[in-house]
Amino acid sequence: MAVKSIVVTGGNAGIGKAIALDLAKRKHHVIIVSRNPEKGRAALEEIRGASGNPAVDLVTGDLGAIRSVKEVAETIRKKFPGVSVLINNAGIWPTRLEINPDGLEMAFMVNHMAPLILSTLLLGQLKKNAPARIVNVNAGLYVKGKVDIEKTPYGEDFGKLATYMNTKLCNIYFTQKFSEIINGSGVTVNALHPGVIQTALGDSPGLLGAFMRLVKRSFDTPESGAKPPVWLATSPEVEGINGRYFELCEQKPYAPNAMDPALRDNLWELSMKLASL
Repeated sequence: MAVKSIVVTGGNAGIGKAIALDLAKRKHHVIIVSRNPEKGRAALEEIRGASGNPAVDLVTGDLGAIRSVKEVAETIRKKFPGVSVLINNAGIWPTRLEINPDGLEMAFMVNHMAPLILSTLLLGQLKKNAPARIVNVNAGLYVKGKVDIEKTPYGEDFGKLATYMNTKLCNIYFTQKFSEIINGSGVTVNALHPGVIQTALGDSPGLLGAFMRLVKRSFDTPESGAKPPVWLATSPEVEGINGRYFELCEQKPYAPNAMDPALRDNLWELSMKLASL
């Protein structure tokens, strides 16, 4: 695959940083999006040094609010017009109910709304640079998710595990709907489960947090988790494949709970209304 300009959200830590480093080693131009400026700059220098590739840039922005996600998209459009791959990697596993400034539950915002907004606002740019790809880093736990469009966006059905699963299912529905909208445009969108990886997702204080950190020692490394997203973002094998779900590097059918067209369309309409798009 020719050298590409690739955006990686959450590129300052965990799987995101491993994805960015892998891509930089392949000599792609990588733009990492980080909420924390200090952590972002540290990751930037680390990736540049470890890859020997100076073509690594940083966009600082918070994906936890609609306005700031739009600002991130605007910065990317202005500073990096050559972007042809967007990897929506950033995600959270909430350990408590948190409502953002827009009145939305935070995991719904970060796991679903942020990828939807970024993908929609960068679509024109991606079309100009086609063939182009959008990769949504999801989770196998979406198969246990449920979406109530009157409750899930606002945290009214909040649960520490349930909300993670529910919002990842929202992201799956977004992948399906967006794939229909962009079909034939030269841009593709697919979702994937990168494996069970050692990250800070779901970390919390107390005995439960200590137990989870102990369990995570048996999980795969971020470097292992980076391989499927990098493959889906760059491999000629998946050129033109659109609207599909992968576990690692194997295409899988969607689970039964992701097969409700009416819910998918209603969620899309609500999300676009919430984002004023």
